[in-house]
Amino acid sequence: MSDTLIKGLYREGDPIADTKAPLDVPLSQCWEQRKFSASLVNPANRRKLRILIVGTGLAGGAAAASLGEMGYNVEVFFYQDSARRAHSIAAQGGINAAKDYRNDNDSVYRLFYDTVKGGDYRSRETNVYRLAEVSSNIIDQCVAQGVPFAREYGGLLDNRSFGGVQVSRTFYARGQTGQQLLIGAYQALERQVAAGTVIEHSRHEMVELIISDGRARGLIARNMATGELETYTGDAVVLASGGYGNVFFLSTNAMGCNATAIWRAHRKGAYFANPCFTQIHPTCIPQHGDQQSKLTLMSESLRNDGRIWVPKKAEDCEKDPRQIPEEDRDYYLERIYPSFGNLVPRDIASRQAKNMCDEGRGVGPKIGGVARGVYLDFAEAIGRMGADKVSEKYGNLFDMYERITGDNPYEVPMRIYPAVHYTMGGLWVDYDLESSIPGLYVAGEANFSDHGANRLGASALMQGLSDGYFVLPDTINDYLAHAFSFPKLDESSPAVVEARTAAQDKIDRLMAVNGTRSVDSFHKELGKIMWEYCGMERNEDGLRKAIGLIRTLRADFWQNVRVPGKSVGELNQSLEKAGRVADFMELGELMCVDALHRAESCGGHFRSESQTPEGEALRDDKDYLYVAAWEWAGEGQPPVLHKEPLIYNNIELKQRSYK
Repeated sequence: MSDTLIKGLYREGDPIADTKAPLDVPLSQCWEQRKFSASLVNPANRRKLRILIVGTGLAGGAAAASLGEMGYNVEVFFYQDSARRAHSIAAQGGINAAKDYRNDNDSVYRLFYDTVKGGDYRSRETNVYRLAEVSSNIIDQCVAQGVPFAREYGGLLDNRSFGGVQVSRTFYARGQTGQQLLIGAYQALERQVAAGTVIEHSRHEMVELIISDGRARGLIARNMATGELETYTGDAVVLASGGYGNVFFLSTNAMGCNATAIWRAHRKGAYFANPCFTQIHPTCIPQHGDQQSKLTLMSESLRNDGRIWVPKKAEDCEKDPRQIPEEDRDYYLERIYPSFGNLVPRDIASRQAKNMCDEGRGVGPKIGGVARGVYLDFAEAIGRMGADKVSEKYGNLFDMYERITGDNPYEVPMRIYPAVHYTMGGLWVDYDLESSIPGLYVAGEANFSDHGANRLGASALMQGLSDGYFVLPDTINDYLAHAFSFPKLDESSPAVVEARTAAQDKIDRLMAVNGTRSVDSFHKELGKIMWEYCGMERNEDGLRKAIGLIRTLRADFWQNVRVPGKSVGELNQSLEKAGRVADFMELGELMCVDALHRAESCGGHFRSESQTPEGEALRDDKDYLYVAAWEWAGEGQPPVLHKEPLIYNNIELKQRSYK
């Protein structure tokens, strides 16, 4: 990248490395060696230590339950009214594990390989291998908790395939896998609440991190019911607050999902890794108008039996799809990628759907003059298996689609289009899941660690439960073994006063603007900028323009936003949103800077200047084989880029091919 492009946008800092993974042993022994070398805390001493966890999804809920079971004092914070309402509940399709129940030559190594390849060779070998290694334990844990996975006729757990693989390794509970897994984690969590090892703080949002002597020692939370700021201190902090997909406004995330916890930690020194790596899910219900506030995911599992197509001729696009003969249909994924067909990875399926629509062969209502939809057709599957079998596998998803669209997918093909779904970027963590701030651990989608530039389907639930049940409980001990020498903190400690003052100042500043525009209007405008210039396709000119537009919008926000109501004494959802949108604007700019600096295509990050003659993503391993870890340099200052080189000793680097 030219010096002109670098100037003013960011500056380069020292390289970084993960020093926790034992690289002097074979990859298959790395996790066992790390667990053995880590310091321990004896059971009698654990009750003297306190861990604060933000988020009660699969990662946070599992971590809280596990650490409470181990005897630590745990406090969990979540903005919902119940821990059961974490967004993990919305996951539909399944969870991966290398059990090889289908005898199709699956293995830990194959799951590891598929994940690294699916992420376009932009993830750490050590973290991904550990994820594959513990995946089977997750299934055993969840079965023991009573999670009702689908079963075959003989009683064994059933499996199906997901995108980017050629084996069946995805365990599922119809189309409600996330819900059932979260209920299992929730039951384990509530058991510890009853036992007195875990304290829950519902309707509490973390608004500041407390740093004392360079360590994460607590947090400031806003009681959302009363508006009061509350101080909590401990010996370590775990952020498991999910991803930042709502920076785009329209996404498949719940509307309350936000990036405030990780962004406030970033502003206190935690590096933010690969923020431009965001995932567009190909199987969502298309946008239907300008007043829509979120999008709805249709599980990737539907691509097992549904066939994706568009008309071959643009003049057929407005016809009833049932009237278009087979010879006039373009099953484009099966045509372009015969080895994987409709089960190519999400980034590839999404880009090809966009390409078909850009060619004028999209279907459904037009948004901005272009029909943004393709067909997902189950006619062949119904003819092959019968409607009853299709209903048995996908019935609740079909019902959801019909309730939203009014169309019966047993009779008419579904219409789908890509939408923002998941974020592979997040706070930088080492092999222990510890951030660049000692004592601050990050789990699940909030960290960057396992998925590279594109997440394979059914791997989010796997990572969340892996981090919560099996990784954090074995790594955080190494840090806490030395916590007995930490000085005690109270409300008068300078670090606590500083954090509380910073949190209150931000709230006061938001309330004082008293402008004329709603928070939602700013969020929607930011989302349009992000989707247009940092969405499915990016280029240098567009990203430069986006950075300028975001800076202008942010200046307008702090002059014209209107936050009605009071900050204390009542529920004020406008104030909640305002704080989150202020963070999204800063994060959105960093995402564009990261996307601009990475002048290659990889996974979900597609730079139009970097593609093969066939239109596939073209990586640049010579110049960009690293994790981009960004450091906050202060208000109005360009961020600092720290590069963590990625080293591949067990997998050969090569351009992805799913043909």
